[in-house]
Amino acid sequence: MPPSPKVLARLRFGAPLDPRNNSLNFIRLILALMVLFAHSFHLVGAGNGPGFKGENLGGWAVAGFFGISGYLITGSRFNNRLGTYLIHRIARIIPAFLVCLVVMAAVFAPIAYSLQHGSLHGFFQTPTTPANSIFANMFLKINTYDIAGTPAGVPYPGAWNGSLWTLYFEFICYLIVAFLGTFAFVKRTPWAMVAAFLLSVAVWANIQRIDPYIQSNLDFNLLARLLPFFLGGAVVKVFSKKIGLSWQGAAVSAVLAAAAIFGCDGFGNQLAAPFLAYLLLWISTWLPSPKIVMTNDVSYGAYIYAFPVQQLLAVFGAYHWGVWIFTVVAVFATMPLAIVSWLAVEQPIMRLARRRV
Repeated sequence: MPPSPKVLARLRFGAPLDPRNNSLNFIRLILALMVLFAHSFHLVGAGNGPGFKGENLGGWAVAGFFGISGYLITGSRFNNRLGTYLIHRIARIIPAFLVCLVVMAAVFAPIAYSLQHGSLHGFFQTPTTPANSIFANMFLKINTYDIAGTPAGVPYPGAWNGSLWTLYFEFICYLIVAFLGTFAFVKRTPWAMVAAFLLSVAVWANIQRIDPYIQSNLDFNLLARLLPFFLGGAVVKVFSKKIGLSWQGAAVSAVLAAAAIFGCDGFGNQLAAPFLAYLLLWISTWLPSPKIVMTNDVSYGAYIYAFPVQQLLAVFGAYHWGVWIFTVVAVFATMPLAIVSWLAVEQPIMRLARRRV
């Protein structure tokens, strides 16, 4: 006979994450704005910006996104049939992504093209054509970054959205967890996910030895770099029934994360992934969050619209303002789009998906 929930609660080292009372939405919004800030340096022509151990702030923010996502998505997979899981994942990521592609092609690019050429003459036939920019990218893999030769005359020309590329690899992570979840032993023992995580770290640690066999495939390299962060969050999830979230666990995680990051050159960031995920999840248990953000997750919209908003500002010459003013204006210009994306696209589609499965 399994122990009662009260007994499990006493045995657990710390409290479990309350799915209805945490600040994960707020933390993800902060991470999205960190990416915006990191991109500001590139988009005003000020270099890579601050960072450490091979990653700028944007890279670390993406690692945080993947860690949190790994935790949540693994829980979704283990609690749902495969079909339901895939429908939920598609509903969460694809519709808003497609709308973003259309908005860039139908609103952002025409404005930039008109400023560049004085009219829209030739806009719909100029490579990369607006229609092709949508079609070529609609399956998450970003194949084209410009639209009709825009944006131009800016410090970072030829790219409307330098954030969307990560979504392709996040969805591959969804599929990997979907596959792992088909095996009963993966659900029965947390050590199966630990083994998958360690294998992913080993692949990244030996990527230079692997490259000759895959012709240095960029997609493989990017997935190898990001997958450990996702599986790190998955590791925290599979241990969550035995190990809750506590300040003691956070202190140990901070020490182990620092030891991995500073002690293992080349793969320490990835090896630290479970401990970094644990820290973010623990922070979400005590960090105050605006109530409206707790029930409205605008972080995805902020992430996908920040870069094109910043580029449009740059087209109008805002890159002359410098990083800080440029960033503040970009935040205020991005948030209305993020809110509309949540209210008009993401939330309704997810509600529909939940009702249909």
